Amino acid sequence: MEPHYYNVDIHWNKERKGIMCSPELNLSNGDTTSCIEVATPPEFPKGVPGIWSPEHLFTAAVSSCLMTTFLAIAENSKLEFVSFNCKAKGRLEQIDGRFMMTEIVLEPTVTITDEKNRERAERVLQKSEAACLISNSVKSKITMIPEIKIG
Repeated sequence: MEPHYYNVDIHWNKERKGIMCSPELNLSNGDTTSCIEVATPPEFPKGVPGIWSPEHLFTAAVSSCLMTTFLAIAENSKLEFVSFNCKAKGRLEQIDGRFMMTEIVLEPTVTITDEKNRERAERVLQKSEAACLISNSVKSKITMIPEIKIG
């Protein structure tokens, strides 16, 4: 497979805030509907509450990759499911004087309609965790605590 590239442009606004956009996601020149405001998190000096931070985006990248990988593997495995939800928690620590995201805890919940599909759903989740390209690209520990529900 040929390499793929994903472009992101960041523009500083004021204080500790900026706007993040991608030319691939903006349908027309100057379209900012798909842009995201980003800021230093409030735990840091002059951080801003209520705005996506790099730490949130890092955690979201791992979580959303698990979802998209699950969707592909579930389709290929012909797993019938009702819903997929995932809570994710990223841990930021200072180690040897450097801040780093040391762990992402993923708590996916897959709802299936029939108990006979429980083992298949568990296997699909395990395969999804192993195949997630974002998880495979970071040095943070990835912990998955899956739950399968019948609904």
